[in-house]
Amino acid sequence: MAEREAEGAVVRKGQEGLKLAISLYEEFGLPLGLLPLEDVIEVGFVRSNGYMWILQEKKVVHKFKMIGKLVSYDTEITCYIENKRIKKLKGVKARELFIWTPCGEIFVDDPASGKTRFKAIGGLTVAFPAEAFALGQ
Repeated sequence: MAEREAEGAVVRKGQEGLKLAISLYEEFGLPLGLLPLEDVIEVGFVRSNGYMWILQEKKVVHKFKMIGKLVSYDTEITCYIENKRIKKLKGVKARELFIWTPCGEIFVDDPASGKTRFKAIGGLTVAFPAEAFALGQ
């Protein structure tokens, strides 16, 4: 992928990749547990355009207990990250009733209402309390 070859890309492997992802969430004002990762192979970030990628050994399905939602994280997750927003997200799906819906955008309300909003590829937007996505939830 051309974005990965961009000059100035920061790439970290394994646990260092996990630390990079968490530090980016913190820097950009996103909930630290937003993308629960397991068995991270690589995390990369291109600061010039905000492109971020995450590679994991296997697909992960995580249940956010506070809101009772199942979310699926593919082995490859890509997005563009900016202040309080993730856009063009690929590799993340949420379970709604009986179908898995791709999530295309995530943003934290500003001024802070305490909500994190998720926009599906088809345009449907839902909001949940930001604390539901705290690290370890």
